[in-house]
Amino acid sequence: MNAVLFDMDGVLVDSEDYWVEFEREEIFPATVPDAEVDLAETSGMNFRDIYDYLEAEYGTAISRTEFVARFEAAAEEIYTERVALLDGLYDLLAELDDRGVDTALVSSSPHDWIDMVLERFDLEGAFDRVISADDIDAASKPEPDVFEYAAAELGVSAAECVVVEDSENGIEAGDRAGATVVAYRIAAHGDIDRSRADAVVDSPAALRDRLLEAVTT
Repeated sequence: MNAVLFDMDGVLVDSEDYWVEFEREEIFPATVPDAEVDLAETSGMNFRDIYDYLEAEYGTAISRTEFVARFEAAAEEIYTERVALLDGLYDLLAELDDRGVDTALVSSSPHDWIDMVLERFDLEGAFDRVISADDIDAASKPEPDVFEYAAAELGVSAAECVVVEDSENGIEAGDRAGATVVAYRIAAHGDIDRSRADAVVDSPAALRDRLLEAVTT
């Protein structure tokens, strides 16, 4: 394995804890008040694509403009005030770099949200590439496009990459891209389907061990 592609939300930072609460308690009741939406349906999607999905599947009670504004306001608070960084990330990135393994942050979030995280935790320049789904004209996860694009940006095939994902849609996207997928289990997602992952880990220490094993075998 020549590269590791890290998802941001739920992996690098614990933002999924807050996004799940926001979606369950605020945005979904306002957007689709008469529907029971399983959050796993949209987890891992770009937030603009979430609106399109809800509109197509259920019909929406608020405008796209209002939906986007609510998400952007929530993002400002979540990323600048609330999230915590994956324990041991700085050391893990240094170890991967020492072994000649390229790294990319690959997220469905827009670049301005990613930049909040990079700035807050002094991660500017820590990854070889920073990729947002907004960089490509393609569908969100579970489509594999963003991981295929990230691999190409690093100059490797997706088959040479390890994808670290927490969401069901992200796990499927990594698998469909042909990458080795390590699922990072978090409580916010509950008992989602992780069967398409090559490995499932439950802690930062276990994630570190699995990644270092993958890039040295």
